[in-house]
Amino acid sequence: MHATLTWRKSTRSAAAGHCVEVANVPSAVLVRDSKDVDGPVLTFAATEWTGFIAGIRAGEFDRPGA
Repeated sequence: MHATLTWRKSTRSAAAGHCVEVANVPSAVLVRDSKDVDGPVLTFAATEWTGFIAGIRAGEFDRPGA
């Protein structure tokens, strides 16, 4: 199944490849380590992912003093 997915990563990802990739499937978002494309994949419900992205945009996960 994972071979047929369209994986994407941020255009801001570093050249060293230290990032994650995401793929959308019906009602879920999949996340994997870009350095280990055959490794484990995390699955998030679409509503969980939407909440996570909203938290990022609101600064909820910013490091203190950053």
